[in-house]
Amino acid sequence: MRIVFLAISCFLLLSVSAVPQTEVQKSTAEAGVIATVKKFYDGFNDGRFLRAEDYTTSDWIHINPMGGQTIGRDATLKDVRTVHQSFLKGVTDTPESYNVKFSSPDVAIVVVPSKLSTLTLPDGVKRENARNIRTFVVVKRNGRWLIQHDQNTFISP
Repeated sequence: MRIVFLAISCFLLLSVSAVPQTEVQKSTAEAGVIATVKKFYDGFNDGRFLRAEDYTTSDWIHINPMGGQTIGRDATLKDVRTVHQSFLKGVTDTPESYNVKFSSPDVAIVVVPSKLSTLTLPDGVKRENARNIRTFVVVKRNGRWLIQHDQNTFISP
């Protein structure tokens, strides 16, 4: 009898742990993920990326639209702050939508098409009405959603 009770208890425990997130939990998580991504865009638009430790992981990986890759929050912040003091100075990036998909309850992929204000690239090419699409990997650590990876790509006209 004990074995049957133990088997049923184990089955119930495993069943409960396999229950997917409720719609309310998913909606709350999605709102948290989007709020984190919005903090990134606030940092982009002011060019300083203030308080990045509040919305990025220490191992943040950034891939820019030219294919350059920067690894680690400190290196990434140095890189993005430098370009925001040169050819991206005063440039803004306005998200058009947020497409959130959860890989697990603690990992979300967010795809964000956006529109850039006019800019001139280092090679002299002026881009007006440019659109980008950025993919974020956002992870939940210690109860907070943080950007671990982002990749930015120019959308072809």
